[in-house]
Amino acid sequence: MECKRHRGFLMSPKGIPSYRIPFTGTNHMVSSGHYLATMSGSKILEEGGNAIDAGVASGIALNVTVPHYTNFGGVAPILIYHAASGEVVSISGLGRWPKAFNLEDYRKKYDNDMPAGIPRSVVPSACDAWLTALEHYGTMTFEQVVAPSIELAGNGFPTSYLLSMHAHASQKYIGQFQSSAEIFMPGGKPLHQGQVVVQRDLANVFRQMVDVEKANSHKGREGAIRAARDYFYKGDVAEKMGQFSQEQDGLITYDDIAQFSVEIEKPQVGTYKDYTLYTCGPWCQGPTLIEILQILEGFDLKSMGHNSAQYVHTVIEAINLGFADRHNYYGDPDFVEVPLAGLLSRGYAADRRNAIDPNKAWPEMPPEGDPWPYEGKVRTRGHVPAIPRTAAAEPDTSYTCVVDRWGNAFSATPSDFITSSPIVPGLGMIISSRGSQSWLDPEYPSCVEPWKRPRLTPNPAMALKNGHLFMPFGTPGGDAQVQSMVQMFLNMVEFGFDTQQAIEEPRARSTSFPSSFWPHAYYPGRLSIEGRFSEEVAAGLDKMGHKVDWLPDWTTATGGMSGIMVDRERGILIGGADPRRDNYAMGW
Repeated sequence: MECKRHRGFLMSPKGIPSYRIPFTGTNHMVSSGHYLATMSGSKILEEGGNAIDAGVASGIALNVTVPHYTNFGGVAPILIYHAASGEVVSISGLGRWPKAFNLEDYRKKYDNDMPAGIPRSVVPSACDAWLTALEHYGTMTFEQVVAPSIELAGNGFPTSYLLSMHAHASQKYIGQFQSSAEIFMPGGKPLHQGQVVVQRDLANVFRQMVDVEKANSHKGREGAIRAARDYFYKGDVAEKMGQFSQEQDGLITYDDIAQFSVEIEKPQVGTYKDYTLYTCGPWCQGPTLIEILQILEGFDLKSMGHNSAQYVHTVIEAINLGFADRHNYYGDPDFVEVPLAGLLSRGYAADRRNAIDPNKAWPEMPPEGDPWPYEGKVRTRGHVPAIPRTAAAEPDTSYTCVVDRWGNAFSATPSDFITSSPIVPGLGMIISSRGSQSWLDPEYPSCVEPWKRPRLTPNPAMALKNGHLFMPFGTPGGDAQVQSMVQMFLNMVEFGFDTQQAIEEPRARSTSFPSSFWPHAYYPGRLSIEGRFSEEVAAGLDKMGHKVDWLPDWTTATGGMSGIMVDRERGILIGGADPRRDNYAMGW
């Protein structure tokens, strides 16, 4: 039999399907941004827990094992699919700016800048999101689901290459704070790959919450979990956070933390052919996933050829249209009227589709559309400017998803990292730095206001097919998140790739719009593609007017996708996990 080389591997003429064999099972599946977090969720499933129990366990384990991407004091938006009712719910795991915030004073104090650290702090929301999900949709106690994380934090785990890389790259910032340095620069040196990192203070917080839960066991499972949650938000943890914020000249107070609560919400819903898509609300970028796919539904993508120049051009132009609308309309719906019904309507998608020239790229971010008529209203807010500027990329975010034996599903995108804000002494966690995704100009819908939420990049997704669960999926990657999610989803539903193949295919990302991160970098017309695209495709994109920028063959800049496909015909689950990061899938 003649053999040949493909993708760098020696193989038979049939080729290899993917670099990693997709993890398949018939019972349950977890896929997350770190193999130890995946194992944590799997332990819970093996002990009889449901997808929500396992999702919370793996999510908290991500807070421990990928502190360069997530934090227990950070954010954690969540989607849950409840099989018995067929209902999908969203949990708004995003904190709010302090009530004492004053825009004029802030701009004067920091010279119209938003410095890293405590000046960007919003109320921590991840803990509340995890425990709210567990309380309302789980079956286990907090003690049970947090047990793997207590072991990982208290006994330690080996430092990954990516954690070591970030510790080295950020040692100047980490070294400013003893509380951060003693964990991530022990002995004055950044963690090296394979070094065991221990987070005793974080483990102690978990144990204290467990003690509170046990002391309140007479209130039942839900009441005891709520008591543990209140210990964080109204007890010792909140007091230490408020005190540390004041010591660092921050605005977050104990009262801000004590008065905060996440909400259980209805998700945003859209369709792509036989698929129904669910995302969180416009306080994050999630609904752009729906808008972009509904724009693309009107094209014969399959006939263009997978990852051809024409195909990539069409997908990226739809993404740029969706992100132009994100820039002009998205913000905290408690403060800003977001025309979401119009943005996600089929008629509006058809209008936006007409703005795509099949032969020519927009040289900059396209003009936003006008969705208001699709809501029977007239536009009142004016155009929001986009100013070209450069800035360094920020590391952020991880992801976890679970499907259990009963058909329930969990999808969550935790974030906030230890190089964005100092560790609070005695707690082993930061105060969420997600204020970095706000603006300081009142023209912008996501401008800072007291008690307002930033416009968040983390956005978990859920897809159903013909009314049945098809796949929870998501990724880290900032503004690349929705872009990579769109490409993965289309790889599967249009081109027949399995979950792992769909994740491994080379990806493209646009930066032809203002970044969500302060100071909102904007590179008009730039399209970055992974090195595994051909020179022919790059030349075709260049001819259409894209400013092509080459990325490494496998880059974290395009995210770290995870997903679990439910194959109903064969009765199996197919887990996919991105080799671009530390992602792994595991099931049974």
